[in-house]
Amino acid sequence: MRWNKKGLIFKADGQYGWMNSHAQGPIVLVLDDVLRVYFSTRKETGCACGAMIDLDKNDPKKILKIYDKPIIEKGEKGSFEEHGVMPAFTWKENDKVYLYYSGWSRRYEIPYKNWSGIAVSKDNGLTFEKMFKGPTLGGTKDEIYMAVCVDMIKKDDTYYCYYAMGTGWHEVDGKLESAYEIVLATSKDAINWQRNAKPLLPKKLKIEANTNPAVVEINGMYHMWFCYRGVEDFRDGKNAYRIGYAYSKDLINWTRDDSKAGIDVSESGFDSKMIAYPYIVKVNGKILMFYTGNGFGKEGFGYAELEV
Repeated sequence: MRWNKKGLIFKADGQYGWMNSHAQGPIVLVLDDVLRVYFSTRKETGCACGAMIDLDKNDPKKILKIYDKPIIEKGEKGSFEEHGVMPAFTWKENDKVYLYYSGWSRRYEIPYKNWSGIAVSKDNGLTFEKMFKGPTLGGTKDEIYMAVCVDMIKKDDTYYCYYAMGTGWHEVDGKLESAYEIVLATSKDAINWQRNAKPLLPKKLKIEANTNPAVVEINGMYHMWFCYRGVEDFRDGKNAYRIGYAYSKDLINWTRDDSKAGIDVSESGFDSKMIAYPYIVKVNGKILMFYTGNGFGKEGFGYAELEV
């Protein structure tokens, strides 16, 4: 399998006075008439909020509308999302649209904590209301650092949730850097989860952060694309995010083979130093990957089409 890159779609450069930096982690709601894309942008330095644009289903590089208000913003002081929110996964069910998002809270001894919350929309994904004050994927006796970057797939009556579990903090050149690995949780309602804190994939690097799984079924096989980085020189450097690949027959046991990812950084352009945060949808008989480029989205996001 190989991904055919189609190019840059959107870059934040001050639209409406609040999309001042980053178009990070695009996630896509496939509607009858448009592709509704949610992503993380910055109103102020270091503080993320959720933004939204609509794209043409027949030509995803064509922007139909840029919405002038954030869809979801940071929470109150002391909350798990007090310093920012980032859309992570969306789906439509029973005439409602649901949105999983990652919340940010800064800390004193470590840079931040990350947990995941859920919001709901009753107007086809135009506006969202947070369903709970606290996270639905928060800390447990085994998961103490973070639980973010959710992706889900439903089989029969069970939701399979893949997300990044924090594995620790590592000091690099006097600065603490985070590491995390993809784990699996299951649920009957997408709110209350059974978790086991067991990483699904072998690490490629000695200390690795792998995250943002994107799972899709193709011809009876399950495929996962994700991104991974090191803890040294990863900000557009030699250990910056790249996209990896794994496959499974049962959604539980996964085999990693990054040589089959079918996509890498470009020689030039918005994704020449980093390629990250894949999100995969099926549109008009095609399989599309939306992804973030350099600087964790400072240079925008684009998309690619799978050649099977």
